[in-house]
Amino acid sequence: MKPQKSDVLIIGGGIMGSTSAFFLRRRGHSVTLLERDQIGQYASGVNFGNVRRQGRYLGQLELANRSWALWKRLPELIDDDLEFIASGHMRVCYREDEIAELEAYAAAPEARELDLQILTGKALHARFPFLGPEVKGGSYAPHDGHANPRLAAPAFARAARRLGARIEERTEVAEVQKVDDEFHVTTTDGQLFVAQQLLITAGAWAAKLSEQFGEPVPLEPNGPQMSVTEPVPYALPTVIGVFTKIKEEVIYFRQIPRGNIIIGGGNRCKPDMLNRRAYFQPESLLNQMRQMRRLLPGAEKLNIIRVWSGIESYTPDSLPVIGPSGTVDGLFYAFGFCGHGFQLGPGVGDVMAELISTGSTSTLISPFDIRRFTNPSAIAMPLSANLLSTGKLI
Repeated sequence: MKPQKSDVLIIGGGIMGSTSAFFLRRRGHSVTLLERDQIGQYASGVNFGNVRRQGRYLGQLELANRSWALWKRLPELIDDDLEFIASGHMRVCYREDEIAELEAYAAAPEARELDLQILTGKALHARFPFLGPEVKGGSYAPHDGHANPRLAAPAFARAARRLGARIEERTEVAEVQKVDDEFHVTTTDGQLFVAQQLLITAGAWAAKLSEQFGEPVPLEPNGPQMSVTEPVPYALPTVIGVFTKIKEEVIYFRQIPRGNIIIGGGNRCKPDMLNRRAYFQPESLLNQMRQMRRLLPGAEKLNIIRVWSGIESYTPDSLPVIGPSGTVDGLFYAFGFCGHGFQLGPGVGDVMAELISTGSTSTLISPFDIRRFTNPSAIAMPLSANLLSTGKLI
């Protein structure tokens, strides 16, 4: 079989893989991206669509800020705005002690570019009169917003292809190995792809590939629970989510200009990884309606016209794996985004292109080093003792 060569080979065609292909081509690298099914079919295309920075691990905000700057330039970069609206994002809570946590986050130096505003009591309900009486306070991020996840990865892949990238859909990887100074990737249909650098962006399946290089990561697949209402008059431009440590209380929604309200939150399902399917559980909808009644009274009466799920991957510390391999030269990773990757997508692609091209990046990614799982003694671990320094967010 004749090898098909490129400078960089990418496995996984979600938003991380497609943005990386795009930015690598902008830097002049020949790129081949292999996707087992269709571009953006899994987590990248079925998530909630939050383009928000607030609530993230503080050490991730530098990357999120880099990504946010790219979201604003999408029409110029890829000739598609992905329906991005900088609508503002409101993170609300039901308890007084949670307000203090929101205030501490807003006061952190890393969060200064977010321009967060803490609202409580009468001021909160005057600004957002539709919120239920149980809501005690909230943190408003005026620059955050939302976009259409179904459009994102395919649009970046099209833009990469226009620049000369090779995008191969329905191409399943059978074997990955390093032979001398090159990576050899064989597909189930007998093709051989060869490159000097390999980037693994395979989402919930990435750990199977990293393990082949002696770098196992304890990834847990989960299926988010999403629903959408019938269209109603457009009156709720701000994205709103509940900050809580109680899983059942987690609820978030956004209304799109067409009028539909998209809802997410609650307990996730366990996907069928063999058949690559995730399912929406009926009890999830019942819980979502209970929580929407608390957050947005009256919303529970709207008709739900569709529900869905997807396959996301979660790490034990709720932080992704981003950066070079700890053991294999030329191997790079970007996976395990724990349901928080959509906003980061353009920034991750830009960072990976910089890292692969130059050997370093100007953006902080050291907290996401794969060696924290494979060889912890080799790195200085990030602080992870409290809300401000863990990866968990609503």
